[in-house]
Amino acid sequence: MKFHSLLYAGMFSTTFLAVSPCLANTDPVSLPGYATGAHVMHVTTNDPQIDQIGGVIYSQIKNMRAIRGLRMTVLVPRTNDLKPAIVYVPGGGFTSADYEKFFEMRSALAKAGFVVAAAEYRVVPDRFPAPLEDGKAAVRYLRAHASDYGIDPKRIGVLGDSAGGWLSQLMATTGEEHLYDKGDYLDQSSAVQAAVSLYGISDVRNIGAGFPEEIQKIHSSPAVTEALLVNGPAFSTSPGGPVDADPSKALQAGSMGHLEGAKPPILLMHGSADHLVSPVQSKQFFEALKKHGDHVEYIIVEGAGHGDNRWYQPAIINQVVEWFKKNLGVPIKKNSERQGLNANL
Repeated sequence: MKFHSLLYAGMFSTTFLAVSPCLANTDPVSLPGYATGAHVMHVTTNDPQIDQIGGVIYSQIKNMRAIRGLRMTVLVPRTNDLKPAIVYVPGGGFTSADYEKFFEMRSALAKAGFVVAAAEYRVVPDRFPAPLEDGKAAVRYLRAHASDYGIDPKRIGVLGDSAGGWLSQLMATTGEEHLYDKGDYLDQSSAVQAAVSLYGISDVRNIGAGFPEEIQKIHSSPAVTEALLVNGPAFSTSPGGPVDADPSKALQAGSMGHLEGAKPPILLMHGSADHLVSPVQSKQFFEALKKHGDHVEYIIVEGAGHGDNRWYQPAIINQVVEWFKKNLGVPIKKNSERQGLNANL
């Protein structure tokens, strides 16, 4: 926002904003609606308007007595560009999926031209692979409705923090594994083309690796959330059990169990002071991907805890935005061509 130089005197510091060249030669008196004492402001239109579309049902989970609709909230830059999309899956310790959080990150990505779909998913007491099935369903939904939101269906990424990082990694490493494709739009691919994991989990069997013994005991309990995710609670004929009661099953419930095959570019970020999810989780995944020759980057955020305020700062947010722009691409200009009836909602 820029004010005419005639209005600076006695009102604003000379360091407030530079005068717009296009207004420097403009007589404010000639502007329609001008009145003596009115302030004249020049606004550039470099940033797109962002539309938020909430309550979108992307998948329906049917059981004997009910149908549960899984929701997403979509941020859509109001442009006619062909836009890459990002699915945001939130953390919540496998027990919640508060999908409308991390607005700072989501809005920055939308401002950069990405369609951003924040999606809820099933959590405990539902068991793995329910969350992965839901994440893949969200990707298929966006591809099936790409023209509605102006999405380039060839460029869809995923972003998650904590348990959402766990899911983001799984969505990246399972690619075209049709075993986890359940529900609607099965004619669409659920593969993603880029993935970011913030302080995520790669192996549910050693979330507390390197932590003190008292923490290790918690993670060996059959009541810890990762054990409930894999084995469920002890109920009726189900015995439940610690997370490693069936090591093979537990391995499949993390990205370390899906290292074979092609993978998209992956960015891992973890805090050096994370005392909830061990930084070993990102270290071991990074080293395994490098060994397989995959495109992976790993950033250690010095002093950062698990989801603390450092993760909401511009340095972190800009890092993620720029990484997605580099690895997923930027919007493709389509100045004279609409990408569907509602492409610029």
